[in-house]
Amino acid sequence: MLDPKSLSEFISRTLEDTDCYLTWLEVTPDNRITVEIDSDGPVDLDRCVALTRSIEAEFDRDKEDYELEVGSAGLTSPLRIPRQYGKHLGHDLEVLTTDGRKLHGLLVQADGNGFTLRTERKVKPEGAKRPVTEQTDEHFGYGDVKQVRYDLKF
Repeated sequence: MLDPKSLSEFISRTLEDTDCYLTWLEVTPDNRITVEIDSDGPVDLDRCVALTRSIEAEFDRDKEDYELEVGSAGLTSPLRIPRQYGKHLGHDLEVLTTDGRKLHGLLVQADGNGFTLRTERKVKPEGAKRPVTEQTDEHFGYGDVKQVRYDLKF
């Protein structure tokens, strides 16, 4: 089995002088390798192909038989590292918290410690006939969430 740590270090070195970065690496016991990269801009197919070729040149398939899949973080991929949150500022996200809540809102702030999500809820003030929409900002640490995804709306 390929060593995930050495593979991760190699990928990080390979991407070092680009705007791409590693978001996910999985090596299964039967040597199926899944690599997911992202960028501050778009990730095109040529970047994935170049990374695939670099990995195959460094880790010889004759010595260690493996299956390799390199792709980019798509719209349905969860946000896995803090750097990805900056790319999604101003976008709608779906957040699953560790306490079981599922929230939908706008990403308004992100830094190394966490992120802030602006949600809307309907509140009926005393004496009012109809509820009004109220915006609330809630800050989350990255450890306070199970999963964060781009909220696709159709």
